Amino acid sequence: MFLLYEYDIFWAFLIISSLIPILVFFISGFLAPSSKGPEKLSSYESGIEPIGDAWLQFRVRYYMFALVFVVFDVETFFLYPWAMSFDVLGVSVFVEALIFVLILIVGLVYVWRKGALEWS
Repeated sequence: MFLLYEYDIFWAFLIISSLIPILVFFISGFLAPSSKGPEKLSSYESGIEPIGDAWLQFRVRYYMFALVFVVFDVETFFLYPWAMSFDVLGVSVFVEALIFVLILIVGLVYVWRKGALEWS
């Protein structure tokens, strides 16, 4: 039978752990200085005076290249444990890993055809 009173410590921990971040945000927002002048709103990088507007548009191609890199970097993370225990897992896991790599190759060909890997 499910007894709610056995979970009193859990609910107390959940409420306290939810209230602490909320209280910290409210207290820091109340105590922090909030003077927004032109110096505060200007962009700052490495002590160099900003030239022009900080809101520049970047081409989407750079983001696509970064996302493709992250996807293929994460797939090596998933393949590493499989490669380390290859002799123990068996044939079915080998077939699953081959399907996984095949899906990644299809994705790479798709991205390549779309031109997301071209810098020019």
